[in-house]
Amino acid sequence: MKITNSKAFYDYRIIEFFEAGINLQGAEVKAVRLGHVDLKGSYARIIGNETYLVNAKILPYTYARPEGYQPTRTRKLLLHKSQILALKSKMDGQSLTLVPLSIYTTRRYIKLQLGLGKGKKQYQKRESIKQRDLDRELESEFGE
Repeated sequence: MKITNSKAFYDYRIIEFFEAGINLQGAEVKAVRLGHVDLKGSYARIIGNETYLVNAKILPYTYARPEGYQPTRTRKLLLHKSQILALKSKMDGQSLTLVPLSIYTTRRYIKLQLGLGKGKKQYQKRESIKQRDLDRELESEFGE
């Protein structure tokens, strides 16, 4: 099971990839395994010596009690301290952003793929769409 954030590759130029665990509560694990996750508009933030996933929506599990459940609560990401310090220095020095790219299961663990990216300008987004269309046309011409 893998859920990707396709908007992240459109809005950001990803420079480096990281893998992190997520600290989930109770029925959130079952909801993630069923694919009830939306990563659009979410981002990761380093506060102190800890990393958090902000604004990711995990819809409630249908058979769990819904009292007091917040789908967009801030969740802690599990990274080594050395990784967090390296990320923090890169983000401060080059004005980069931590973007969640995908969430997936590895055996019994739920992992989040993070990307260290730089935001694209509007003209860069148009150029990437144009390039993708040209590649698609060339592929269709040579494929025939």
